[in-house]
Amino acid sequence: MRKLTATVLAFLCATISIMAENKEVTIRMVATTDVHGSFFPYDFIERKAIGGSLTRVSTYVKELRKQYGKNLILLENGDILQGQPTCYYSNFVKPELPNAAAMAVNYMEYDAQTIGNHDVETGHAVYDKWIGELKCPTIGANVIDTKTGNPYLKPYIIIEREGVRIAVLGMITPAIPNWLSESLWSGLRFEEMTSCAKKWVRHIKEEENADVIVGLFHSGWNGGISTLHYNEDAVEAVARTIDGFDIIFFGHDHNKQKVMAKTASGNKVLCLDPSCNAMFVADATLKLTMSDGKIIGKHVEGDIVSVVDIPEDKDFNAYMQPVRDSVSNYVNQKLGTITTTIRTRDSFFGCSEFNDFIHEVQLSVTGADISFTAPLTFDAKIEKGDIYMSDMFKLYCYENDIYMMKMRGKEIRKHLEMSYDQWVNTMTSPDDHIMLLADSTQYNNQKCGFKNLTFNFDCAAGIDYIVDVTKPDGQKVKILRMSNGEPFVEDKWYRVAMNSYRSNGGGELLTRGAGIPAKELESRIMWRSERDQRYYLTKEIERRKVVTPKVFNNWKFVPEEWTKPAIERDMKILFK
Repeated sequence: MRKLTATVLAFLCATISIMAENKEVTIRMVATTDVHGSFFPYDFIERKAIGGSLTRVSTYVKELRKQYGKNLILLENGDILQGQPTCYYSNFVKPELPNAAAMAVNYMEYDAQTIGNHDVETGHAVYDKWIGELKCPTIGANVIDTKTGNPYLKPYIIIEREGVRIAVLGMITPAIPNWLSESLWSGLRFEEMTSCAKKWVRHIKEEENADVIVGLFHSGWNGGISTLHYNEDAVEAVARTIDGFDIIFFGHDHNKQKVMAKTASGNKVLCLDPSCNAMFVADATLKLTMSDGKIIGKHVEGDIVSVVDIPEDKDFNAYMQPVRDSVSNYVNQKLGTITTTIRTRDSFFGCSEFNDFIHEVQLSVTGADISFTAPLTFDAKIEKGDIYMSDMFKLYCYENDIYMMKMRGKEIRKHLEMSYDQWVNTMTSPDDHIMLLADSTQYNNQKCGFKNLTFNFDCAAGIDYIVDVTKPDGQKVKILRMSNGEPFVEDKWYRVAMNSYRSNGGGELLTRGAGIPAKELESRIMWRSERDQRYYLTKEIERRKVVTPKVFNNWKFVPEEWTKPAIERDMKILFK
């Protein structure tokens, strides 16, 4: 009995000793993505107060830092340099001043920042300066310097907290060449994400002895552009095929998601996407048990958290107030007047004053025969009356340039076929939807109830045509004539104006649609504007002083006895 008691006591003492040696460490991680210039609780485009914004994220983070101290890790996932006039003003109007995005990130003491496609869109001069101003490292393992073959940015960083080594690996969607002119990313290339992740996870495990691996990826879950060499949205593929990640913070697709993915070997990885405009944050907690400096237990949990109604950080606001004042003065400049209200919503159902004004300017600036454009925002509206600089960001929300390309007639038709195939349904009865809708995208601000991305719904000016929604895909568009009365010839070369996103292959309308090889696109470009699209639209309004928008009425959906009632029904669904 004495021997048994002694044995039990010895076991208990050993257990207590082991337990005493164990250490519990809790790490809290917060990530933002696709902020798009939402630094303040104010929309400079609509000129009204909004929820969310980095000032509210700052309050949220400060409260967590009171509890976690340095064990609170803050990450930013790209597309911060474009969206609100704040960005445009900082990037292009007053580039000599400190970049507003860098100021916000530095104030909030982010631990790392990765880069997004809209950051690259600003061009080397802007994003290289911004990177240089950031106090935190900018990471991107698959952004490669073509001269050296090495990453242009740090591929990853190691953050050490209480003996825990946390590796944060950054990547960007590799589809940049499909959207942006090479002049914006000269000297760079973008590696496929899955192979890149595999390589660097192996390196981190072997060389860094990391306890935790976190992905910071500016790429969507799945879908998007797919080529033989890469996928635009590859987070799911990385999460399910590469062992080693504990958490992946992602973005790009503006689609709020929380997924617990599992690899083939059974390892779980928490994947969080907080959507866009700093309305939500991704918030994850790592609970680690350590013994003798090694991880013996790991638990990961997290969620997407709304910051819409959180109080603003008064100190953040005070720090950023000079920026806010300058931007307010900029957007409140009066440019002219407009004689009627114009809306992007009208552009989905036929010719509209909104799209046709853009067509008119593109044709005037380039001298082209034909123009392509799409509704870049779902439901922008410019009210009748005075036009201000803020309205120009409704009229054109991106910093695209204007290009003119040469295309054969049959390529123009095929381009439009793909556009309308993504846009409208094939009606088999008068009761069908005319629009190609999807219930699952109602809250996705890039699809807004449509099945596909609305900024790829190109219509044309300079030609008269009909879109027969009873015809199958690829047979809907019938081009009747040039709008000047001349015949439209399928084998003839035409000069076509469009934005730089489209001319570089964005939306694949030129490549997969028109059938132009991607490598041939550059040789088709006849002219490039020196400034962005918004600049020329602004100058045209200033020149006219009074703008009276007109509708070209050069295309329509047929048969009208079906399409007109269907348009009324679908308009009510989309704009309820």
